[in-house]
Amino acid sequence: MNGKSMNKETRQFVVFRIGDQEFGADIHKVSIIEKALNPTRVPATPDYIKGVVNLRGDIIPIMSMRIKFGLPEIEADDDTRTIIFKLNDALLGVVVDAVEEVTTLQEEDIESITTITNDRTLDYILGVAKPGGRLITLLNIEKMITELMEKQ
Repeated sequence: MNGKSMNKETRQFVVFRIGDQEFGADIHKVSIIEKALNPTRVPATPDYIKGVVNLRGDIIPIMSMRIKFGLPEIEADDDTRTIIFKLNDALLGVVVDAVEEVTTLQEEDIESITTITNDRTLDYILGVAKPGGRLITLLNIEKMITELMEKQ
């Protein structure tokens, strides 16, 4: 391997599944991954906010990615996980069907979706990665947390 390929920008992502699609989020934004949590519903919140949990003294809003992405809700099972993301001092729990792996991607493996569309509803998407023939939609977790905090 030559020195040039060693200097390529790489990033690590937690890959998780929602339905039959794979998504990725920057591992540096992940605080902890928990089994399914039992949130307490909060009145007058959007339907995709399942409620809040008290986790080690922190009150954390829990969001259903299925509902956020317009998919039907399903019963939690042994694979269901809640990924707790942290941005500055803000915490957000995201319920996913399963956590698959941690993967390292090179910048050249990530394609921007702005070449496909400039739809503002796709602000949550950083791009699409294609490692080994798979397609992983990379999410902009900062954008999701920021928008959620602005609504409260």
